[in-house]
Amino acid sequence: MGQLGVSVGLITRRSLVQIAHQEKSLSLKVQPPLFLFSETKTISTSLPSKFFMAIICGVDEAGRGSVIGPLVMGGVLLDEKDEPILKALGVKDSKLLTPRNRKALVSAIQKTVKDFKLIQVNPKEIDAHVMSEDSNLNDLELLKTAEILNALKPEKAYIDCPSNNIKAYSSALKSLLKHDIELICAHKADSKYVSVGAASILAKVRRDEEIEKIKLKINEEFGSGYPSDPMTVEFLKKNYDKYPEIFRKSWASYKNVIERKKQKGLGDY
Repeated sequence: MGQLGVSVGLITRRSLVQIAHQEKSLSLKVQPPLFLFSETKTISTSLPSKFFMAIICGVDEAGRGSVIGPLVMGGVLLDEKDEPILKALGVKDSKLLTPRNRKALVSAIQKTVKDFKLIQVNPKEIDAHVMSEDSNLNDLELLKTAEILNALKPEKAYIDCPSNNIKAYSSALKSLLKHDIELICAHKADSKYVSVGAASILAKVRRDEEIEKIKLKINEEFGSGYPSDPMTVEFLKKNYDKYPEIFRKSWASYKNVIERKKQKGLGDY
């Protein structure tokens, strides 16, 4: 019995020593490396920029070429991640949509974007810039675009550029901004970027509403208000001096009517 007890005792002590060594070995193996979190941080900050969604803005106009009524500048502010929602709604260049479809999209656009801003420029202000020796229609758009961007404060903005010199226009616009905004200026931006398409729709619908208000006020139909519209041209010929406040007097189409009237008057003598 004594020998058995001694044997059991020896085995027990040896087992305890072995267990202790095993526990020590295991504890060393499960210790996390000291650089784990620093490595994770490094990886996360080096992710491609596409993983980080910006707050963006699209800017466009409606009514630039019209001889009647206002020019409307529009801007929409949204999360970049919400662009697919606008695409799914069918948002695109407003010129590719029917008036009915544009109106139907307005509410959905306003619910999707974070904010929007519309600026209405009347014929008198347009004429002041176009007739000025120091300004033109592009400069007017530049000022209104800057006003929209300074109000909405996006991180990135897509602009439908009216100038042939995109680089110079971008530089001039940058100088007017109060915040650091990444600018992407492009021709036909309303067909390239859905945010600009959304802005074009809001601007176009507002512009159409203002044209309808003018028609109701004067109780006359004059078509679209563009010089390419025969109904507009005929209305202009007959009413250029009857409703002077609705016409852009700096437009060639308006000036031509005035010139023809003068020539006709001289022919009477």
